[in-house]
Amino acid sequence: MKRVILFLIVLLLSSSAIASSIDEAFQNLANEYISDLANFSPVFATYVGEHSADDKLDNVDATARAQRRELLREYIAALEAFDLDSLNRANQIDAEILINQLQSDLWSMDELQEWAWNPLYYIDISGSSIYSLLARDFAPITQRLRNATARLNQVPRFLEQARAAIQPERVPKIHAETAIKQAPGLTSIIDTMIVPEMSVLKEAEQQQLNTAIELAKNAVAEHQAWLEEELLPRAAGDFRLGAELYDIKLAFALNSPLSRREITALAEQEYETVRNAMYEVAKTVYIIKHPYTAFPDHPDESYKQTIIRAALEQAYSVLPPRDGIVAVAKEQLQQAIDFVVERNIVTMPDEPVEIIIMPEFQRGVSVAYLDPPGPLDRDQPAFYAVAPLPADWNEEQVQSFLREYNMYSIQDLTIHEGVPGHYLQIALSNRYPSALRSVLWSGTFVEGWGVYAERMMIAQGYLDHDPLMKLINLKWYLRVITNAIIDSAIHVDGMNRDAAMKLMVEGGFQEEREAALKWVRAQLTSAQLSTYFVGYQEHIEMREAVERAWGDEFTLRRYHDQALSYGSPPVKFVRALVLDKAIPRN
Repeated sequence: MKRVILFLIVLLLSSSAIASSIDEAFQNLANEYISDLANFSPVFATYVGEHSADDKLDNVDATARAQRRELLREYIAALEAFDLDSLNRANQIDAEILINQLQSDLWSMDELQEWAWNPLYYIDISGSSIYSLLARDFAPITQRLRNATARLNQVPRFLEQARAAIQPERVPKIHAETAIKQAPGLTSIIDTMIVPEMSVLKEAEQQQLNTAIELAKNAVAEHQAWLEEELLPRAAGDFRLGAELYDIKLAFALNSPLSRREITALAEQEYETVRNAMYEVAKTVYIIKHPYTAFPDHPDESYKQTIIRAALEQAYSVLPPRDGIVAVAKEQLQQAIDFVVERNIVTMPDEPVEIIIMPEFQRGVSVAYLDPPGPLDRDQPAFYAVAPLPADWNEEQVQSFLREYNMYSIQDLTIHEGVPGHYLQIALSNRYPSALRSVLWSGTFVEGWGVYAERMMIAQGYLDHDPLMKLINLKWYLRVITNAIIDSAIHVDGMNRDAAMKLMVEGGFQEEREAALKWVRAQLTSAQLSTYFVGYQEHIEMREAVERAWGDEFTLRRYHDQALSYGSPPVKFVRALVLDKAIPRN
């Protein structure tokens, strides 16, 4: 680990340095942080495209945590030596983002302590350590296989450290159960991503890799037995964070001025507004099939519920094949691309994107996600990953899922994850020159943009203003709203499964399978479900402010291109840049 640059920065700032030297000093610090990512986590470094430690697997024992803690404190101290007002605007934002990340990491290590109670933390690292090496061609396959060999040899040590760190009595049962399902994922990656490529290695290296594979598989089997026989029976932790931990985690995750109570109040207000909007659209669908219906002037909630459900049933009649969701998503992605280009909505990137089956070790939390290339890896494909239906589901569960993910819903999902959602936004944002800002992207900006993209496409008339598409889009936005409500209600207010399911199924019109999976996700995660709603509100408010400021000069293409040209920092910073306002302070 280098210390010289940190010392020079403090020395420089203690003198009467000119502004340009201060900006240069900050850039040195930012570059040092990027090069130090391998010291924080070699696996995360590989993920973002910093490949100096691709042959290393994280150390996760007490000594390693102490070293990371010391490094975090050094960076925090170095940043505190800066007069942020003396930095240029771009560096002011990067400095604010970096200090938020450093403080969040330090708090997470010392206070949240997922390393002590979340077995999924270790499964994600072990699975990602191999997946990130093999998924993309950022280096010759022989080099990546050699690094995979080195990491596989370290899996026994890594999982042993994990078991020593985990305190079973603090582990929530749902986390133990999910870990048991995900743990075989590393073996699956070995069989599907490493074994088919081994023939490119020389015989001696193949033997070394085979030995490493055997070691890793034996270690995974041992860990699996420990999860099932020792951890699960003793798992007695509470998955609910409680108000103090939740509020701090939420503040770090959102980097937004909105508090938990303000978010809940705004979400509850939007809940009523969107349900009423769904009723208005549902009437236009219902009247086509029942033309002589006379709708009451002042319908009660029960009547609205019936009309909305009847209209939704028409969307649910258009279902994808059980094993055809990926194929449908591919077709619909191209359809969305064509619409964006035809309507001149935003610059269409040419970076590659592939739709894939979600890797096994990452299943069980969400139905789909966009896995972009590491921001430091250029010209590598983004993956729009879709989870297959679980093999143990019965026919009723399968139909429930397919009704939720009908053809209209997959279209909405593809807009969110693909175009003009995450794929497009991240591809354009990664062109911003700051490596630091690319690595420390804001989940609130990214997820909020995904929701904004869905809503904006419908407003632009996607699918020829099809009312069923409008209705499904409103349903998906209602899901964003209920997610924000249950996120804090579960972790702070003690909302139980029945209450959460009732809100999602009755209030949000979700199918049982979707709501049941979301209940699991809400237990396994915290604060993340709020990023969609908060980010969307901030994106909408920013666009409205820019429309007022630009007047007749406002166009969607101009606005979208500029909003996405600054990377993916919190929305408040982009708003300040677009409107030439002061950079807000955290």
